[in-house]
Amino acid sequence: MPIASKSFLYKHDAATGVATITLNRPERLNALTFEVYAELRDAFAALDREPGVRAIVITGAGRAFCTGGDVEDIIGALFTRDPAGLREFTTMTCDVIANIRTCRRPVIAALNGTVAGAGAVIAAACDFRIAAESAKIAFLFVRVGLSGADMGASWLLPRLVGSGRAAEILMTGDFVDAKRAYEIGLYQRVVPDGSALAEATVLAEKLARGPAPALAVTKSALDREFTMSLDEALRYEAEVQGALMEHSNFREAYEAFRAKREPRFTE
Repeated sequence: MPIASKSFLYKHDAATGVATITLNRPERLNALTFEVYAELRDAFAALDREPGVRAIVITGAGRAFCTGGDVEDIIGALFTRDPAGLREFTTMTCDVIANIRTCRRPVIAALNGTVAGAGAVIAAACDFRIAAESAKIAFLFVRVGLSGADMGASWLLPRLVGSGRAAEILMTGDFVDAKRAYEIGLYQRVVPDGSALAEATVLAEKLARGPAPALAVTKSALDREFTMSLDEALRYEAEVQGALMEHSNFREAYEAFRAKREPRFTE
């Protein structure tokens, strides 16, 4: 198994192309440690080019998805660090988010129970959020005297729910229940408790059957074009779409349509 971890479970279904990461500290509600952060950072960097992986699901074992940094293992330990050590830590946490966003594979968060702090930002960084009815979410940073601008939250959240709602969520640190999170666009789907992982896996399998290069370009474009002018976006899309028209997947889709069958896309 090329993705090795002591802090989470990893499974790759070679038949479907879906890789699943399960945060595995259920007794601590999957609170993050320095080791978990580092291993998640490295895992998403590796999964970007891992052979056979075409979609990724991340979830949590037990009663929670992730409750953020562990109070003792991280927060308490940070008081012993000098300024350089604190910047080293915040850079590492941001690298987790950067690697989720730059990973060319679609990433789906299967959310159960509490989704808080860094766990909420990890969820926001994913391309899809499928949440159980119990999956309440909060960006708790102001509750511990820090800003809501943590791990990219103030970049990610306005793009999902708008600036006004993002300001309310980040500045109050209040929990948002699943119904409200769905209404404002933070969750794409809400499903009965106990079925979030199954639903996320079905979606991941569907995406894994899709044209991987085209999905990668789409994911990248959604981030890159947000700050482009229309003219810049049109020039960019003309280039990337023209390149994809030279890919074998484009002809495969055409041949499949003519033959009235499902296309069989390749990397």
